[in-house]
Amino acid sequence: MKVKIISDSTCDLSKELLEKYQISIVSLYVIMNEQMKKDGIEVTPEEIYSYVKEKGKLPTTSAPNINDYLEVFKHWREQGYEIVQFCISSDFSSSYHNACIAAEEIGGVYVVDSRNLSTGNGLLVLHGAEMAEKDFSAKEIAEECTKLTSKVEASFVVDSIDYLYKGGRCSALAAFGANLLNLKPCIEVTEGKMKPGKKYRGNISRVMLNYVADRLRDRDDIDKHRVFITHTKCNGEDVENVRKNLLELYPDFEEILETTAGCTITTHCGPNTLGILFIRK
Repeated sequence: MKVKIISDSTCDLSKELLEKYQISIVSLYVIMNEQMKKDGIEVTPEEIYSYVKEKGKLPTTSAPNINDYLEVFKHWREQGYEIVQFCISSDFSSSYHNACIAAEEIGGVYVVDSRNLSTGNGLLVLHGAEMAEKDFSAKEIAEECTKLTSKVEASFVVDSIDYLYKGGRCSALAAFGANLLNLKPCIEVTEGKMKPGKKYRGNISRVMLNYVADRLRDRDDIDKHRVFITHTKCNGEDVENVRKNLLELYPDFEEILETTAGCTITTHCGPNTLGILFIRK
């Protein structure tokens, strides 16, 4: 049976990648000015920046509801597809829980808890899409991608701690100290949760390069098939320098993909955040 790969909108894959691999998206919601807007369809990261600047607070996010999933699942099942649905870590959102309820009602749907976010999830989605192209079954794809979740390495370096503070992820004292010392924290995704990593200090352009070196230098456990550079409204020159640094460290990467993070990562981390995401062997 044909297999349809679907993800919630937190996978942060570009339009080109979604079209290339025929991946469908179920959007989360962003709540701003008492209105619920579909992530990536009715609201963009740029609107979130404007909202935070104007209101001094963050918008909130909400998972796709069960009916959202039922509608999409029913459509593709009627077209003769089995479905593999990928979701942001169940520790971050009820997206996975709602998808599981809808999948049980429809049948023929396998739901993967990515234990990750952004292109950490996107890496699994693309792996699943490549398996679908090789005619693996939905069950086989879901099982392998679930096993692969523990091998995804995702992290981001954050220019300003302001969004983390506004979102309640750090205290006022921590935010004050970070701003006073010009600290740029690294945020790591570990066991499905975001945790603080190394703290950098200084200009973000230099910090990004130091961060890349720290994540990748002298390692022999990196799968060279694909690596993502995912960022929020970063300077183009900085992103290009990161790409060059990646190639200097590992010229044998088969594919270096750049994507702009969507509304979920933007709401968590704010502008000028950059991450390197890949799969370990």
